Formats: sequence, structure tokens, C-alpha cells
Amino acid sequence: IVVIRPGESIPVDGVVTEGLGYVDQAAITGESIPVEKRAGDPVISATINKNGTFRFQASKVGEDTTLSQIIRLVDEAGNSKAPIARLADKVSGIFVPVVIGIAILTAVIWLFAGQTFEFALSNAISVLVISCPCALGLATPVAIMVGTGKAAELGILIKSAESLENLHNVDTIVLDKTGTITSGRPAVTDIVLLDSTLSEQTFLEEAAAAESGSEHPLAQAVTERARQDGLRVPKAEDFEALAGRGVRAVVRGSSYLAGNAAFMEENGLLQGGAVPRQAEAEVRRLAEEGKTPLLFARDGALVGIIAVADTIRETSRAAIRRFSEMGLHVVMLTGDNRITAEAIRKELGIEKAVSDVLPTEKEAKIRSLQQEGHKVAMVGDGINDAPALTRADIGIAIGAGTDIAIESADVVLMKDSLEDVATAIELSRAVVRNIHMNLFWAFFYNVLGIPLAAGALYPAFQLRLSPMIGSAAMSLSSVCVVANALRLRFFRRKAAPQSEALEESKKNPAEPDTQTKTGEEPAEQKGMVSMKKILTVDGMMCAHCQMHVQKALAAVDGVQEAAVDLEKKQATVTLTKEVPDQVLMEAVKEAGYTPVSCSRE
Repeated sequence: IVVIRPGESIPVDGVVTEGLGYVDQAAITGESIPVEKRAGDPVISATINKNGTFRFQASKVGEDTTLSQIIRLVDEAGNSKAPIARLADKVSGIFVPVVIGIAILTAVIWLFAGQTFEFALSNAISVLVISCPCALGLATPVAIMVGTGKAAELGILIKSAESLENLHNVDTIVLDKTGTITSGRPAVTDIVLLDSTLSEQTFLEEAAAAESGSEHPLAQAVTERARQDGLRVPKAEDFEALAGRGVRAVVRGSSYLAGNAAFMEENGLLQGGAVPRQAEAEVRRLAEEGKTPLLFARDGALVGIIAVADTIRETSRAAIRRFSEMGLHVVMLTGDNRITAEAIRKELGIEKAVSDVLPTEKEAKIRSLQQEGHKVAMVGDGINDAPALTRADIGIAIGAGTDIAIESADVVLMKDSLEDVATAIELSRAVVRNIHMNLFWAFFYNVLGIPLAAGALYPAFQLRLSPMIGSAAMSLSSVCVVANALRLRFFRRKAAPQSEALEESKKNPAEPDTQTKTGEEPAEQKGMVSMKKILTVDGMMCAHCQMHVQKALAAVDGVQEAAVDLEKKQATVTLTKEVPDQVLMEAVKEAGYTPVSCSRE
């Protein structure tokens, strides 16, 4: 029997025997909202108890736990990947002996034609020199090197040349939901007033006060929204948390109840009358949209509903639109429930969504797509995505994800933007086009140069190519191939048109209402202007350190984007609102690094 308290990680798989808790299973199942666990419910290793205390009987330990099975799947999938066959290497293996044969044949023919040994040998040497496969050997690696460097400049870390080449073959993108398409953090999406005498500001203030004593993530989403809106939340008295149902509290002299529909029904607040009927209709609507409705009652009467959901990332809609324009099939895999998955699928226009899947089932789904002949790229961020990331033809990890996901992936995105997936594929296509162009010119040069070096024009025009001129021509061909590869440095990511960005901000329910406490629009909505700050950070030694600092800064509320320059020891953050320097520096310090200074750009 194991006792689990708030904040503790569950060490092994088991079944709850006593108590009540709310377990964050996002790392395994992808569900962003903690799941209630009562007696008889199963618990999974590597998940975290957010609230409540319970006991459970261990059922699987050691190699039999869910986490161990995931790690084993990662190893098996990694060992099954076949190495890519290099076109240039194959061609070189045939080309070199053929050229040697042509050189020998050239010498023999000229000797039989009555020319001197010196003449025959000179032509044979010219053939060998001009056909030296330097350009052929440079065609692929130089383009790969420039492409990989350009990707790093754009915040995309590609672990191998094979990954960069394979990206261009991808025809299906499989996306994890939590932390990839969505932010992975519950936030308020809707506020519905059921009492016309109550303003939205007053309702949110009192709702936040009622929830302020709760540790539940849904309650914290409500209090966070009030803080973001700059509201003055009154103090709650006589607070009482009712496990699995809701809370009671006294706010500004009024008795408040806050919780789910079942809790309100227990208290007779959803029976008869226009307001209860309206509340039930709103609860159904919000649930169908994949949101979790919290009902609030004051002095025995329903006054409002606040809906909470894992909000969609700002860049997800534009990224999925780009995938469609590129001719890619998009599939969403999630351990979340069907209603939530279907709501997000419809909102973003995703072709197919598969819900309620475990990590092993994600890996099996990837394998199934591959057996159908698809080249699959999997995008994820959690432990639960690691087997699928390894099994996919290309695994792409979000930089803010877990270490095991990053280790399992072929490509790591330093920014939490799905648009970088489209950019990586477009860059790969550009690199492969460049390689094909390099190979074409290398072969074209040899097709023209070898007959000339062999003396094909000598009988008719007395023209022959000396070894010295042949070596110069060979060098020139290599220069041309390198210069062509360097054109990749001018690759630019495609930016979403401003009109699309504005349309996305209007559609995205993750955005808070535009009215603040004073009735003005937030600063980030006035002309969509953002500000930047630069932090100098000591203690960063490698790309892993770079990733940790970026992840810590990106998690700060108000930070739209964080980019870290390892050489300059600087981090640049793009803000959607004013964030104190001390908050940013504290985030760096908590990540284990030393913030030296913080200033505006």
C-alpha cells in the first residue's frame, strides 16, 4: 500500500483503495485537466497528484509499469529504423571505376590510332582530372551543412543529415494535442452571466474570491484570469472545499457555491425556472465545445458560469492551414476525451482526430499509417509521445517538452510554434531541390568534359584539353556546386499574412475578453504591438542549457516568444504585456542559471 499526498509523483501502477485525489496524467495520457481518483480507480506511474490524499495498492512494478513499457517501446522503435541510402555514394561507387575504364580506353585508342605514348597518356590523365568526382562529392554534404545551419538560425535543431533529407518525403503530419496544438495550461474561455443585475467584472471578482482557497487547476485558472484583468479580488471567508464537487465561501457578505453541475443539482439549484434552464443549456453547449463549465451561485441563486479549457496556441490555426496548402494530411492523436478532441478538430479544420489513446496506441497508430504507405512526421512534447516520436519516419519535439521526448525526436523546435514544422519541411524540400540541382550540374559537366578531355574533337578541329586546363575546369565545377548550395542561406520562412493573424485572434477562444477593469482595450490589442526585453544569463554551457532557459522564460505569463543566443549568453523575450524585470530574472534563476541584467531592446 502506498500513500500519496498533494504534489507527490505516483511511483508505480496501482488501484486506489482509500481517499480522493486529482491526478495530473498529462505526461502519459495528454489530458490537460487533472482526473479525479477514488477507491477502485487505476493510477499510472509517473503521474502527479495535484490535490487530495489517497492510498493505493501497487499492481505493476519495475519493468511492468506503464513508464517502463514506454521506455522499452522507444528502444525497440529506435532499433528498427533503417539507415537512408545516399544517392551520391551509390553513384560514386559506379562512376569512379567507369571513369578509370574510360581513361584506359582513351589511351589505348590513341595508341592504336598511331599517336605517341605521351599524347595518349596526356589525354588519359585529362579524362581522370576533369572527371574527378569532387563536385559529385560536394553536391550533397555542402547543401546539407548549409541547410542544417539555416534551420538552427530559424530555431529548428535537426539532429542528422538523414532527418533533413527525409523531411521532404513526409506526406502525413500527426499532432499530439496537449502542449503541441494547445498550450497545456487550462485557462478561462467563456464567462456567462445568469444574473442581469451583476456586471461581468463584479462576477469575476467574486468568483475568483470564492475559488481563491482551492488548489484545483480549474479554480486556479479562474483566479489567474482575474489577476490578468487587473481586478481587485476581495477576501473570502469560511472557505470550505468539498472534494469532487466544488467549494463554499462567503464573499462580500454573500454565501457562494462554486462547482460542477452535479454539485448545483445536489443543492437544488438546477430545478425549475428560466435561469436553471438557461444554465443547463449553456452547460451542454460548453461541454460540446470541449470546455469544462464551472457554475456559481450566490445566496441560493445561480449567477453565472465560467468555462475553462486547455487553450489553443496562437500559431496552431495558421500552421494547420499551411500544412493543407503543402498537400499534407493532418491527424490529431490525444489521450483526451472524444468531445474535447472533436471540438478542437472542428475548430482548426483538422482532417482526422483520434481520442482516448494511450502511448502504446499512439505508436501503433503511427505504425499503421506507415503500413498504408504514408511517410509520417509525429509532433509531440510529452513522455507519452516518445514511442510515437521514435516510431515515426521523422519525430519532431516541441522545445518546451520533456527531455525524453526531445531525446526521441529527430528534429527539435526551439520555439513552441507549429509553424516551424511547416518551415522545417519547406527547408528540407529546398535542400533536396538544391542537391538534385547540384548533382545535375555535376553530371552535365562530366558529360561535356569527358569527351572533350578524351580528344573527341581533336581529329576534326585539332582541339584537345591539357591536364592543366582540365584541373582548372574541375575546380570551377566544384566552386559552382558550392555557390549553388550557399543560396540556401537566403531561405526565408513564410509568414502568415497580417489579415490571417487578425482573423485567428478573433476566432481563438483562448484570447481573453477585450474589456479590462477600466473599460479600455488591453495594450496588446491596441495595434497588436509587442515589446522585447534582453536578459544576460550566466551559466549556459550547451544546447541543453539553452533549451532549459528558453523553456523557463516561455512559461512566464505575458511572454509570447523566447529566444536564447548561446554564444552571446543572451535571452530575448517578446512580451504581449508589461512583465517586470524581476519576474523574468526569477524564472531564469529557478531554472538553475544566473541572470545578470535585463533591459529593453
